[in-house]
Amino acid sequence: MDTISKLIAPLVASSALAALALPAVALASGQSTLPSGRIATLPIGAYECSLPGKADGPAWHRIPDQDFSILNASSYEARGQRGIYLLRGSEVIFTRGPLRGTRMERSGRRMLRERMDDGTLGRMRCVRTGPAD
Repeated sequence: MDTISKLIAPLVASSALAALALPAVALASGQSTLPSGRIATLPIGAYECSLPGKADGPAWHRIPDQDFSILNASSYEARGQRGIYLLRGSEVIFTRGPLRGTRMERSGRRMLRERMDDGTLGRMRCVRTGPAD
């Protein structure tokens, strides 16, 4: 073994160990860079959004500005404009268009719940009411 090989060998070995250890550390910490779930699409149709009401009043309060329609594949329409969304596992992320940045959690086949910036579920829910208009 020449002098250069003797100097490089420990570096190569430590790099290989680090490459093997990094995924284990990420899994142990609960943080994964892998997508959580398969990519899919939402059922085509109109979704109406609302906030829960109170016992002494209406059961819910509509929020028409948040309503949208799933058109096909991963496209939607809201407020007269089109956009694109991503459904990965149960997480819906509106990536383009009027609802860009909105995150929702799929709850069953017909309902979505608002996901807040801190990761908690919000109060707003959007329910599929029928075919797209």
